[in-house]
Amino acid sequence: MSFMETREPKIYNPATRVVASTLGIFVGLAGIDHGIFEILQGNLATDSVMIAAIGPAQRFWQYGDEPALTIIPSFLVTGILAVIFGILLTIWSIKFIGKKYGAGILFLLGIILFLFGGGFAPIFMTIIASITAARINKPLKFWRAALPGFIRGFLGKIWLGTLLAFTLIFIVSVSIAIFGWPLTSFYDADTTLNILNLLSYIMLGFMLLSPLTGFAHDIQELADHG
Repeated sequence: MSFMETREPKIYNPATRVVASTLGIFVGLAGIDHGIFEILQGNLATDSVMIAAIGPAQRFWQYGDEPALTIIPSFLVTGILAVIFGILLTIWSIKFIGKKYGAGILFLLGIILFLFGGGFAPIFMTIIASITAARINKPLKFWRAALPGFIRGFLGKIWLGTLLAFTLIFIVSVSIAIFGWPLTSFYDADTTLNILNLLSYIMLGFMLLSPLTGFAHDIQELADHG
């Protein structure tokens, strides 16, 4: 029997890759979004490391300021760097996240983006995306043991639904955070902010659930076709 016949098949984990890639793409797009608004503020000096990516002149509603952090004392330079690293992170998430150092470079790009005005919320997605990406092409032994068979079977069936729910809530939340729309058409600013905060918790729940469902799906697929 040859070496090629006895070698174990390569583990791919396609659902895990899709989840990690989706989270990474949204981190990159969020960084681009922050960067564009920072650029629109012009070549102004920042007052501190804590900034509002959307300045008073660009704001669409009272709370639509997109808080961020930057180590560069210029809105223009911060915005340019945020857009550049947001684009790099998006491309990396699409094309290279499954490579040998895919998870590590994704995390590094996410940290740089955070330091250059990419926003606070994306850093949490960076962490989850990097942890998830680190399990691509891995046997998922821990999750096989941690998730009982019946729970694993259920989670595996809903993996795409949870990811789509996260995607929808993310898009809606970003729209509200920037424009206040459509909620400001019906509610005052404080009520809109409260609803946005509630959506953020729901989005966080789906963000944490999506990797688990992706793991479960890949474990089941490997068991069925391994």
